[in-house]
Amino acid sequence: MTLNIQIAPRLIVPDPDRASAFYQAALGAEQVFRAPLTDDGRPSVVDHRVGGAFFRVSPAVSSWGWLSPDDLGGSAVLLEIEVDDPDALGDRMISHGAEVVVPIENRPYGKRSGRVRDPFGHLWIITGELR
Repeated sequence: MTLNIQIAPRLIVPDPDRASAFYQAALGAEQVFRAPLTDDGRPSVVDHRVGGAFFRVSPAVSSWGWLSPDDLGGSAVLLEIEVDDPDALGDRMISHGAEVVVPIENRPYGKRSGRVRDPFGHLWIITGELR
């Protein structure tokens, strides 16, 4: 059986508008949808496109079980992004507030990769071809 499936990660953050601005600036994401504001003044979801991939950001709402990495004491998920120039993307993310967790270097498994933590606690593996 073949299923037609698309997976769109939803990143839980304290401030979806601030997160959306970061992902647009740091990843070049395009905001493609923004839900109306909820009672607390935050959108319930903001959808983004980067190349052919989609992801969402939503506010942390503890009563729904939607917890941010800070609420959990760290991120339970690694988001991997493969790009032509991992160093350039890593530098761009860092210049917008991400922090290096593992430096981007040539790895023995045949990729150039490293890891950053975005300002909202989400962990990103940035990978590409060796150089």
